[in-house]
Amino acid sequence: MDSVRFEQLAYLHALWAVAALLGVMLLGSSRRRAALRRFADVHLLPFLAPDVSPLRRGIKSALVLTALVGIVLALIDPRWGLYFEDVKRRGNDVIFVLDVSRSMLAEDASPNRLERAKQYIRDVLEGLGGDRVGLVTFAGEAALQCPLTIDYGAMRMVLDEVDTRSGTRGGSLLGDAVRRAADSFADELRGHKSLIVLSDGEDMDSYPVEAAREIYEKRGIRVYTVGLGDSATGARIPVTSGGPKTYLEHEGQQVWSRMNPAILEQMALAAGGAFIPAGTSMFDLAGYYNEKIVTADQREFEARQVQRYHVQFLWFAAPALLLLLIESILSTRRSGANGQAIAEQGASG
Repeated sequence: MDSVRFEQLAYLHALWAVAALLGVMLLGSSRRRAALRRFADVHLLPFLAPDVSPLRRGIKSALVLTALVGIVLALIDPRWGLYFEDVKRRGNDVIFVLDVSRSMLAEDASPNRLERAKQYIRDVLEGLGGDRVGLVTFAGEAALQCPLTIDYGAMRMVLDEVDTRSGTRGGSLLGDAVRRAADSFADELRGHKSLIVLSDGEDMDSYPVEAAREIYEKRGIRVYTVGLGDSATGARIPVTSGGPKTYLEHEGQQVWSRMNPAILEQMALAAGGAFIPAGTSMFDLAGYYNEKIVTADQREFEARQVQRYHVQFLWFAAPALLLLLIESILSTRRSGANGQAIAEQGASG
């Protein structure tokens, strides 16, 4: 049997909302019955509202809950049905340089800067046609998390595990990350190599502009920078340690982090790339990659078979929508005969 993969497991947390809704429904039903009991004796309750069917009300609630579970299962993007696709390498080598410093937890870009950056990378991976990709993360130190590969599934798995704990030291050494990423390319040939830096631009005197200029002039590596966060107001940096959310403080004052566009723009200009001020809005990085970063003089290599899985979310999304449609047209009223019989029985009594 083919293995099953889930591309967006983070959405499983939405099941807590479904559980909360179930609790609200049960509490509401309990309070409704309690209110009716205070109003009349138990044996009179069926005659107070003879047209209302508790069974149908329960069925409607069950339909809604089941549909919501189906939607959550669709959101986690299940995939099965293994197949192989011939992919011809276009010859571009791209290393994503991802900032994992604590400032990337700021929530001015929803849900936070780091998760937005990771989603941008996933979007690019989804549309790749054979380029090799790698991943370098950095905070106080830079680390190669994924060497250049055409196995995009492996790259996604590594990306999913990345968080601010991936940085072994605090701080933000952007220049060191650029140098580390440049040394991660497999050959010394000029051209056909790019770095895509996703950061808020904070740096601790690691000379990132000089690093970008050097790798471009000596090795032909272009640098594209994606700025994340609000450059005007900025945002606080949340801190969670098992209790309620608080915010990072320094000398008794809350720390506000702002995106620094100047450094990122200077890096891109020095290295023949471009600065993308994504800020707090959504940006189509995948579209930009295919239109601008993929160059016309790309090399081509032999085709290679890539393992893929069929997208299967419709098996859950379609039944969920059908259940919601059924719930919307299902009435809570009893059938005419049953309701009339109960009413006549109450009248004769």
